[in-house]
Amino acid sequence: MKLGYLGIDQYGVSYRIDRYPRKELAESVGGTNITKMYVDKIDGTTKHIGYIINGLWIRVYEVHEWSK
Repeated sequence: MKLGYLGIDQYGVSYRIDRYPRKELAESVGGTNITKMYVDKIDGTTKHIGYIINGLWIRVYEVHEWSK
């Protein structure tokens, strides 16, 4: 079961996100200049991994319940 999201910036500051990562991060950081952040994969494609908001590189992770 998905519990929400967790954002971590380049300084190690974490941001708890309930449902809408882009909207909630912009509100908590106070940013209006938002850019998607991507990572290059080995096969040459890219994957969206987070956002750059006012100079903060915030990587977003899905948080799931730990169970067997």
